[in-house]
Amino acid sequence: MQYRKLGTSDLEVSVICLGTMTWGEQNSEAEAFEQLDYAVAQGVNFIDTAELYPIPPSERTYGRTETIIGNWLKKRGRRDDLVLATKVAGNTRGWVRYIRGGPRLDRRQIHQAIDASLKRLQTDYVDLYQVHWPARTVNKFGERGLCRIEAETVESIGETLEALDQLVRAGKVRYIGISNETPWGLMQYLVLAEKYGWARVQSIQNPYNLLNRLFEVGLAEMSLRERVGLLAYSPLGFGVLSGKYLDGSAAPGARLNRFSEYRRYSGENAVRATQEYVALARRHGLSPAQMALAFVNSRPFVTANIIGATTLAQLRENIASVDLVLPEEVVAGIEAIHDRIPDPAP
Repeated sequence: MQYRKLGTSDLEVSVICLGTMTWGEQNSEAEAFEQLDYAVAQGVNFIDTAELYPIPPSERTYGRTETIIGNWLKKRGRRDDLVLATKVAGNTRGWVRYIRGGPRLDRRQIHQAIDASLKRLQTDYVDLYQVHWPARTVNKFGERGLCRIEAETVESIGETLEALDQLVRAGKVRYIGISNETPWGLMQYLVLAEKYGWARVQSIQNPYNLLNRLFEVGLAEMSLRERVGLLAYSPLGFGVLSGKYLDGSAAPGARLNRFSEYRRYSGENAVRATQEYVALARRHGLSPAQMALAFVNSRPFVTANIIGATTLAQLRENIASVDLVLPEEVVAGIEAIHDRIPDPAP
């Protein structure tokens, strides 16, 4: 396993981070325990979750993933060996109202959220506490552009950051991060932290994969210059880049077969690009999934690659991507496809 520094912190995190959003819906607690045991044995020390999980979110399963992780931590006693990250849900404008009557990023709710997460996780602190998505109007979750800003009454980044800083000072959180953010949002967090002496953002968790490299425009420079590393989520585009949906080998219980509403990586251009990436991998005798993951692992602005799996076989393959160095001709082939079909799935 390889390890990288998390931002300007003193934490060394594994390049492969274990994502957990299927636990409690697609995966049982026993399967989650099996994944955790295997990943830790391979040197993975970074676990990422969220109060919202599992996905798809529902009132029935809310908080279940954190509960599963807490049960594993209690049984295994490995808390000090791990870097544990979770997230607080942001404003939803009517969505998931079962979370505190409608989640907000104000002081009261952030304090409520961390206390509930700590209880479910059965720990006194989390290493990284992240804002799951911004409160303000912003293009995220597949939206390409932002043409206008709606009239809105939401918490400012300053209000949110001050509340997060309070959690750090209270010892409930070691470091903070953001997710699904823009260059403007990241800079606001950094400027306010410097101005008021508040906790500094150490990471940004955004989508990044062969079908969506938009992070490279604006955010990559900020990540490198400001030392705020990317925690790349959806590195396989909901599993699409493995090629299993192209040849029909995906199991009936695979994510896109069970939850057809998740079409972010299934548009016409995304399918065409996926076909080319899969063909490129197979021409060079590579697993399409490992090629896609190895590309993410190799980016200089990436701190960790958040992989997820519903089977142990998938998990083994995904973790093993850390040992794959892509030949120059494969990288050239990836760039040629990207030039032809750039970012088909934002």
